[in-house]
Amino acid sequence: MEKPKIVVSSSPHIHEGSRTSSIMWNVSLALTPSALWGVYVFGFRALAILLISIASSLLVEFLLQRISHESTLSDGSAFLTGLLIGMNMPADAAFVVPIIASAFAIFVVKWTFGGLGANWINPALAGRVFVFFSFTGLMNTYRMPRTLAGVDTVGSASILTEIKLAVGSGTVQGLQSTEILEQSSYGHTQFAQSLSNWFTALFNRGPSPYTIDAFFGNVAGCIGEVSAFLLLLGGVYLLIKKIITWHIPVSFIATFSLLAWTFGGFRNGLGLFQGDFVLQIFSGGMILGAVFMATDMVTSPVTKKGMVIFGIGIGFFTFLLRYFGSLPESISLAIILMNIFVPTIDRYITPKRFGEVVKEAQS
Repeated sequence: MEKPKIVVSSSPHIHEGSRTSSIMWNVSLALTPSALWGVYVFGFRALAILLISIASSLLVEFLLQRISHESTLSDGSAFLTGLLIGMNMPADAAFVVPIIASAFAIFVVKWTFGGLGANWINPALAGRVFVFFSFTGLMNTYRMPRTLAGVDTVGSASILTEIKLAVGSGTVQGLQSTEILEQSSYGHTQFAQSLSNWFTALFNRGPSPYTIDAFFGNVAGCIGEVSAFLLLLGGVYLLIKKIITWHIPVSFIATFSLLAWTFGGFRNGLGLFQGDFVLQIFSGGMILGAVFMATDMVTSPVTKKGMVIFGIGIGFFTFLLRYFGSLPESISLAIILMNIFVPTIDRYITPKRFGEVVKEAQS
């Protein structure tokens, strides 16, 4: 009688069933509506930026796998990196910018640290930050969406840039963010104005047209970050597929909202609990960062408690840098700062082992 074989292997012993490729392609699918909206409102140049970013990432990945003799193109990670880089680009960025960002992301951040799963920071996030500080002027040149065609707008500044410039001029004492935009004649769509009026008539109070435009994506900004609505839909899809959990996005946005509401009014000469945080949530890369960048499995904590701490930290740094820093946007830097603390969080916030009994201290 043949003896049963004992197989000794490392965990996990029971596999959930998902694969790296399915996760990567599902995340890319969740990003697609927002990317397509960016192409619609910013034109075919936005499509060119996206295609160049993706092609550059795939090319660098292909060249590196020829050296390492690994087959990595089919797992979708390089495609996702390129897509995220393209979505973090202004439509008017020079074509060389996404190429450099993609090369830096794949070669320096991903492969130098050992390939997929070994990097300490999201490659797309690192590529975006690298070109932002290398080509600051090009990365801060936006175009107004086609949905604002014919509207009297202020240059091509994003909402956050316009507010930051106004605050820096010292002429906005006692004004909320929406009042600053009204004073500067920042444009908004008729749809947003009508919806704002409807809410106001129904509830005696409603969101400003600027908030509504920021929510639906009728504002200047990077290609894939302008539509908070479509990004949130993508986030719901990832939650349903159990690719991400709510812990990081909710703790991140809740912490930022609480701090912005409590202390955000100080920079405008207002008191406590007078910060206009709703417009801030839907502006810039807040939703893209919270749902798709901060939740990266490789660079975020492994425990639920750790994820909450991680999200709280990102929310704190985002508030600090966005409200009192020199840059109008700070999501990428906030996530990177908290990426540094991930090993420490994982070290001290550890789950109890299966079958472990906590010993009570003897009196």
